[in-house]
Amino acid sequence: MKIFISVASYCDELLFFTIKDCLAKAAAPENLVFGVVDQNEVSQKDAIEELGLGARIRYVFINKLDTFGVSWARNVVFSLWDDEDYLLQIDSHTLFEEGWDTNLLKQYQELKKKSAKPIISTYPYAFSFDENNNPTFKEPSRKYALVLRPHPDTSLSEDNAVLRFRAEHQLSDEPVLGCHLAGGFIFTSANFMQEIPYDPYLYFHGEEQSLAVRAYTRGWDIYNPNYIPLYHLYKKAGEEHTTHHWHKSTSTKRVLDGSYLRARARKRVLRLFYGDGLKGTAYGLGEVRSLADFCALSGIDYINKK
Repeated sequence: MKIFISVASYCDELLFFTIKDCLAKAAAPENLVFGVVDQNEVSQKDAIEELGLGARIRYVFINKLDTFGVSWARNVVFSLWDDEDYLLQIDSHTLFEEGWDTNLLKQYQELKKKSAKPIISTYPYAFSFDENNNPTFKEPSRKYALVLRPHPDTSLSEDNAVLRFRAEHQLSDEPVLGCHLAGGFIFTSANFMQEIPYDPYLYFHGEEQSLAVRAYTRGWDIYNPNYIPLYHLYKKAGEEHTTHHWHKSTSTKRVLDGSYLRARARKRVLRLFYGDGLKGTAYGLGEVRSLADFCALSGIDYINKK
């Protein structure tokens, strides 16, 4: 059973750290296949080839000035899939636990007893680097699931359908049925890439909401897990980083700058939740369940915009 690992990287110095750690900590590294879209200043193809993975890593370099945001990049990554069995989508700054692949496969098989199309996803716990540049993290309790819920400081309005979400601890010794997923950690059947392709017209905000509602209305079930065998290097809120696509040093140099891409994405999200649902397109609502069903599950009232 092969796992396709989707990585969209933007000027990230930890790309190779992530790939190497993923391989080193896997119980069956021979079953891993990487799809990497590297948005950067120069190609790293030679360094990729030196990893010795051959056809098990599919690498695409795109100059950072010619890219259109994370949703667009992840759409390109999905095109690198070649009939692998499972999908693991991560960010390019991820740390793994030993045997992470065995753990996720086991969780997935257990969830298959509850759902025909389960998705394992949440915002992972954090890791950092110590004074010696060694990765470090605090091992979390597995008595709590990290359930994704709308942030209390965010709300819907007539002209805004984008919400912020946060992870909340819920006492549980098993994954909890949820309503939201995390772009930086998705594990599921590779069929997800065929049924729920990334909308390339989104930018950043709204990406996860789009995936969640489109997956749910097509019969997929999101589970927020209590055991998360990987960790994420988070940026500090409010700080500017050159690894942000919209950083002022590059955004205005593009044919379509960050302001335009954000405005376009905002209209796209409004159409998905408040308009025609983009039905009849690959990026619209499904027919298995309704938007009203999703509202009932999530408690988010997209119908009345509140």
